[in-house]
Amino acid sequence: MRELLRTNDLVKLSWLQALLRDAGIEPLVLDSHASVLEGSAIAIPRRLVVVEEDYGAARRLLEQAGEEVWSGEGW
Repeated sequence: MRELLRTNDLVKLSWLQALLRDAGIEPLVLDSHASVLEGSAIAIPRRLVVVEEDYGAARRLLEQAGEEVWSGEGW
């Protein structure tokens, strides 16, 4: 799995998931339960990830949509 981005914006996250699915890419959201357990929806950002094979296409799609994609170097 490769991480595309982290966000606390649930609307943005939902939109990005729909965008990826429309392109035939199945995303996965990590840390959603940890964020809820922490007691604050914004304490722990959710991570949007895809399988390695879809990473390049997903990255290009999100960049074309104006999103900053995580480089793996830190935020």
